Amino acid sequence: MRTTTDIQERVPASRVFTARQAPPRRAVLLPWAWAAVLCALYATVAVRRHLLLRTTGYDLGIFEQAVRAYAELRAPVVPLRGEGFNLLGDHFHPLVAVLAPFYRLWPSALLLLVAQSALLALAVVPLARWALRVLGRRAAHVVAAGYGLSWGIASAAAFDFHEVALAVPLLAFALEALGRRRWRAAVAWAAPLLLVKEDLGLTLAAVGAYIALKGPRRLGLLTAAVGLIGSAVEVTLLLPAFNPGGGYAHGGNLADGYGSLLSTLAHAPLDLLRPDAKAMTLVLVFAPSALLALRSPLALITAPTLAWRMLSENGFHWGTSFHYSAILMPVVFAGLIDVLARWRVPDAASGAVHPLAARHVRASLATVLAVAVVMLPSFPLAQLAQRATWRTTPHIEAARALLDRIPDGATVAASNRLVPQLTSRCTVVVFPTFPVDSELYRYDRERLPAPTAEWIVHDREAPEAWPYKPGHWPYPLEQQEAELVAAERVHGYEVVARRDGVTLLHRRDG
Repeated sequence: MRTTTDIQERVPASRVFTARQAPPRRAVLLPWAWAAVLCALYATVAVRRHLLLRTTGYDLGIFEQAVRAYAELRAPVVPLRGEGFNLLGDHFHPLVAVLAPFYRLWPSALLLLVAQSALLALAVVPLARWALRVLGRRAAHVVAAGYGLSWGIASAAAFDFHEVALAVPLLAFALEALGRRRWRAAVAWAAPLLLVKEDLGLTLAAVGAYIALKGPRRLGLLTAAVGLIGSAVEVTLLLPAFNPGGGYAHGGNLADGYGSLLSTLAHAPLDLLRPDAKAMTLVLVFAPSALLALRSPLALITAPTLAWRMLSENGFHWGTSFHYSAILMPVVFAGLIDVLARWRVPDAASGAVHPLAARHVRASLATVLAVAVVMLPSFPLAQLAQRATWRTTPHIEAARALLDRIPDGATVAASNRLVPQLTSRCTVVVFPTFPVDSELYRYDRERLPAPTAEWIVHDREAPEAWPYKPGHWPYPLEQQEAELVAAERVHGYEVVARRDGVTLLHRRDG
């Protein structure tokens, strides 16, 4: 007869560490080594995109103007969003100000890109550390690789800078604390989410709901209430107070699309899945965990972000591009660790793990790694393998030569892809005049205000567009060129130079 020990296997102490047992010193360095590697990877992609003129005024230029203002001890007034526009009236993200001291040392858009890379990479530390403690060294490597190569993080790392980068490590550390049942620490890590973006109070509320479900109910309910009330105060009071229009700038994304609130709520379940891009995104969010994260109650923390995105009327929110899924990736991998850790719980009597469970864990980790590798070519980190990423074209050299002719401190109207090349040293708006009266979409394109900047720099070449569709933005090329001609013939500008499709104008009376 086969005994219990015949059908079970012991887990070597060198590979799995209990909650009370600290990993060896060498193992402690594993998460930080991964963070360093991933930071270098993300920064390489982001910096190369910037050097190739692939970053944009919307959004890198906007955030640089805000951080530059904070660094100069001014309110975050951002000319790219309109005359006198305080960026705290767009999204509520005062925590962005923590970058100001670093910007004073390195006043460049590259600072924001490198900082974002470091923040996204830092989130791997608590995830890998948790995996190392409960699953072992190999699993920690797989979790780190899966998170680091996940499409949600890659898409954020390769598109400009966004405030959500600050939230990713905060949530990752909070999730590790939840996994270790350190409830107060989890709340401490998650609470600053309220200062990152107005919708993240809902994520804080979801953390509170999880604590109420699994831990001290009073702490959980209090945390959930603070999150809900915090988001409500930001959306209804703080954002309108800073916004020139006196309202919530993005309220239209969740507009009543069916004539009444009741009808909108009735259609909500179907609207979560249509059009098809929504359903595909919902699957892809959990795909990096081989869908195993769905078996963890931690997956509920993704619900607020997924809900507002799928119910939004902005099509950008439905897909896999941009930065919108970055905040979800730590939750997905925390859910994966949670599920696998439960499978690896040793038998109380023998201290051994059932071999079927052990094989299941190994197979799951292999699947996670395979998914990461298979999805990698479809997302931005694959740009590192493209020849164009490492080639500086004559067009780029021409553009940089003309940008260098604009003096520091000047006011400039520039093409969207040229804006972040200037925001560290000039006051910049998007050519010809955007937005109009702080309106991003609701204005008459046939009646644009005359340009008032001292300099205009325009690029007629259609840029490499990811994640946007190919073409010119915010106006069609024909309209931009018509405005360029009008600047010269009507508004008092003269041509300083033209090279390889890039035109530099200067106002004669400037």
